[in-house]
Amino acid sequence: SVATAATMTKIAYPEMRRFNYRDDVATGVIAAGGTLGILIPPSVVLAIYAYMTEQDVGRLFIAGIVPGLLAVLMYMATVRIAYRRTLPPGEPFDLRESLRALSGVWAVALLFAAIIGSIYLGLATATESASVGCVLTWLIGTLRGRLGWRATMDSLIEALRTSVAIYTILIGAILFGYFLAITQTPQKITGFLVALDLGPFPTLALILLFFLVMGCILDAMAMIILLIPIVYPVIVHLGFDPIWFGIIIVMTVELGLITPPVGMNVYVINTIARNVSLATIFRGVAPFVLTDILRLILLVIFPAIVLFLPRTMQ
Repeated sequence: SVATAATMTKIAYPEMRRFNYRDDVATGVIAAGGTLGILIPPSVVLAIYAYMTEQDVGRLFIAGIVPGLLAVLMYMATVRIAYRRTLPPGEPFDLRESLRALSGVWAVALLFAAIIGSIYLGLATATESASVGCVLTWLIGTLRGRLGWRATMDSLIEALRTSVAIYTILIGAILFGYFLAITQTPQKITGFLVALDLGPFPTLALILLFFLVMGCILDAMAMIILLIPIVYPVIVHLGFDPIWFGIIIVMTVELGLITPPVGMNVYVINTIARNVSLATIFRGVAPFVLTDILRLILLVIFPAIVLFLPRTMQ
């Protein structure tokens, strides 16, 4: 999310200013929009969560689709409601031209359908669908003439570097989990929270509040690795669905990245858009924080929003 916010600040912010968007609107949209990528599949953080909790990564990916689309729709509604009087008038557009412009993204849509569709229909495991995506990407790039021998080798080298980085993280997670097992920290924390006798939902609220606060200062990956081994046994003991909890935790961590006073996305945007103050960015992102809190409450009250698609998988 931090990398997304930084990239989109360099790309989208100058364009939004060119069309006379206010600074708070432009930076607020970028900060909030940067939190979407980690939820909509495929997501590395969800894959790490699946590995650490021994859950089906395919079901986690599918579980993130509806909450991700819901986030997009609610963000669009937020812009419409909160900033309807401040948005500059847009240029008229022709529906036929808009549909023609969408033809340029057919490759991305095809890849998403092939990877996620094969998982959902039970035609392939997450690993096998990743292979399908790699082959399909290579075919599309080759047919378009943009992926020659040199570019293919560069892609393989970059994929190797990414894989090594992820495996290094996993090795650290395994060692940390071994340490927790020796010290019996998860069991002690589970016993402590159960002894408080707060009930399932108050205990869940306490855990989410802790993740929200820590999300202001820690990266999402660090949060998953450090805290999931500790709180996951508590969640299982309380009877919550692990797939649902994974989506809820990812959303809570991402909310922490735009929540004052220490929203990492906001500070990253401020370091790039130097002419925009922190107060302006926080003011712009405030409506989206309220929207995220409302979405989180909806998903806690109605877990079926998250679990509907995974339960229909083949």
